[in-house]
Amino acid sequence: MKLWKEKTNLCFSVDLIYSKELLNLANIIGPYICCLKTHSDIVKDWTKNTAEELIKISKKHNFLIFEDRKFADIGNTVIKQCRDGYFSISSWANIINAHPLPGPGIINGLKEAMPNNSGLLLIANMSSNDNLFNQIYAEKTLNMALKHTDFVFGFISQNRLRDLSEPDPHIIMTPGVSLENNTDTLGQNYNSPNDIITKRGCDIAIIGRGIYESDNPLESAQKYRKILWSAYEARLK
Repeated sequence: MKLWKEKTNLCFSVDLIYSKELLNLANIIGPYICCLKTHSDIVKDWTKNTAEELIKISKKHNFLIFEDRKFADIGNTVIKQCRDGYFSISSWANIINAHPLPGPGIINGLKEAMPNNSGLLLIANMSSNDNLFNQIYAEKTLNMALKHTDFVFGFISQNRLRDLSEPDPHIIMTPGVSLENNTDTLGQNYNSPNDIITKRGCDIAIIGRGIYESDNPLESAQKYRKILWSAYEARLK
């Protein structure tokens, strides 16, 4: 994975609403990330061509495509949501995520819908104010993942679910990371890159607005990449 090969644990959340802008920025930031996170359903002019061009860019720069769909339904329904419909997510995404709330059927359904070389992240908690996640929920999420290690490779979480001293095959990907902000007007909370990696034991930081809303997205991505990887190396030592 590019995470180790090219020394980047930055995932760019390209939350733009037009295909041309999305693809252009993906191409600019692509060399500095290990993963690109999309919300295809917010893109006003998303087409099959958007997906095809995104795949080309991902191969050019060697990053994975993560569609942040947050599936949360029974197995039979998520198969159709993932494989069929307008977006046909399983045809272009390498990574998807899901709430484990419906039970293990959602994992089995998504596994059936996705190609063999893809992976699933389970959402153990989130970064918004007054959310309903708790420690018991996180522990049940971990236990569910341990029964599906052939498909579930990690978690969306604000902290590691196991002690750092324990062997852990899972990757922790963490949103709500910023160098400048602590919160926004809609209840989103932010932590610093160093805090997420060194203190909370997470592996990959997901950065969106800190890059695409900056005056110089490329410069911001390079800055985040350097800080995040330095923190990761410091933790490993």
